[in-house]
Amino acid sequence: MAPLTRSEQALAEAQAPEESTLDSWYMNNDDAQDQRSQRRKTPNEPAAIAKLRELGVLSWKLDADNHENDPKLEAIRKARGYSYQDIITVSPDKLPGYEDKLKIFFEEHIHTDEEIRYVLEGSGFFDVRDAQDKWIRVDCQKGDMIVLPEGIYHRFTLDEGNYIKAMRLFVGEPVWTALPRPQESHKSRDNYLQHFGAS
Repeated sequence: MAPLTRSEQALAEAQAPEESTLDSWYMNNDDAQDQRSQRRKTPNEPAAIAKLRELGVLSWKLDADNHENDPKLEAIRKARGYSYQDIITVSPDKLPGYEDKLKIFFEEHIHTDEEIRYVLEGSGFFDVRDAQDKWIRVDCQKGDMIVLPEGIYHRFTLDEGNYIKAMRLFVGEPVWTALPRPQESHKSRDNYLQHFGAS
């Protein structure tokens, strides 16, 4: 593969925290609430985008309506080696066993590779654990691309709109295996702790 040009390198850079449009906050502890609700504390406790960067979470804002011909997306794929992509739609009428699948997505787990999602339509929440094991909820809207590092404890749910269409990207052949918590002795979790120092 040809090396990145300067312009490609600039396009592929993740958003700086001060430029990010992502909304994220610390979740309340009311597990009786619907997982699709915002689950904000009262008063709300925002989670700074800089905090997400400390946890290894990266994000970009892209042109979802132009995803088939977006030079920024192509630069990101080239820079990060994303050779595979597909598109998944999650909604009650598109995904068989929707409610059961949503519960599975919401079980805390890690992966042995990055998890990359680019929201083309709709919206949803990614929840990630911080260094004190508290949940941060990340609101992903149309045009948001998020990368969760290998080994981070996380989960996913739709919001109350019950619809998301997202691009999944991967380095090489995709492996979707979710490893449920606890995984403290797993190599991917150990790698994560070495890089980001989270508990």
